[in-house]
Amino acid sequence: MKVGLFLMTYKGYRVLQSVIESGFASHIGFVCIGKDANVGNDYSGEIEQCCLRHNIVSIEAKDAKQYAATVDYSIAISWRWMLDPENLIVLHDSLLPKYRGFAPLVNMLKNGEARIGVTAIFAGDEYDKGDIIAQSGSDISYPIKIEQAIETVTANYIEVVEFIFETITAGKKLQGKAQIESDATYSLWLDDRDYKIDWQKDSGYIKRFIDAVGFPFHGAFSIVNDEKIVIREAETLGDVAIENRDVGKIIYFHEKFPVVVCGSGLLKITDAVYDGTQESIFPLKKFRLRFE
Repeated sequence: MKVGLFLMTYKGYRVLQSVIESGFASHIGFVCIGKDANVGNDYSGEIEQCCLRHNIVSIEAKDAKQYAATVDYSIAISWRWMLDPENLIVLHDSLLPKYRGFAPLVNMLKNGEARIGVTAIFAGDEYDKGDIIAQSGSDISYPIKIEQAIETVTANYIEVVEFIFETITAGKKLQGKAQIESDATYSLWLDDRDYKIDWQKDSGYIKRFIDAVGFPFHGAFSIVNDEKIVIREAETLGDVAIENRDVGKIIYFHEKFPVVVCGSGLLKITDAVYDGTQESIFPLKKFRLRFE
């Protein structure tokens, strides 16, 4: 049995390492390496070097159709482009049927989900609706940053992919189970505007939002005096009674850091930079500032 791997990002790289370490290298028919110049590190170089070290065929996306016909299954991890090989298995960053769609991990963290994970499905005509082959989940606690969550979910990826390799190399057929449609939810795509903080939200949500869209993503931002400010670190504080609750305004300083009024609760900003220069906004020279 041969498996083709369509890989990208840190998760794809770590899965490749794990598959090799588990003794399945001889069952890898090829590795198709995804590249994205818009990502700080798409791990294409690391994936290519790993293939070279272990004599695994690596190809570019333009050659995928030719090579896909030479394997029994294909597995896509962090892949962002359309694929149509037979027996294609897609790994999705949620416990389906919850959070079908885009940026599921980010949206799960924003919503404060207690459990994250990965689902392997057979690809179908409609995205993320395929029969479930395997799932792996992990309980998490907050606060948690996106980097930590990616590390956690990468272990889930490894568990699911190793199950797939163990099954097919044992000569067994992969079985899929239909998703329960009534349990399905969807996760929408994100663009630059979605990284802007909505100060009408409660402080707990905003704290989770800041942590969920931090590095390696663009970071949560707000506008102060017509300048874009990226907020990297913040802490929630207990609320106070405010007679004229005007969200986004600084109410006072705590330990030299500004405390901002939210829809409910307060948020202390402890690390923020100007988007253009990446220089710290601290110390602030004004008290009467509004984060918009």
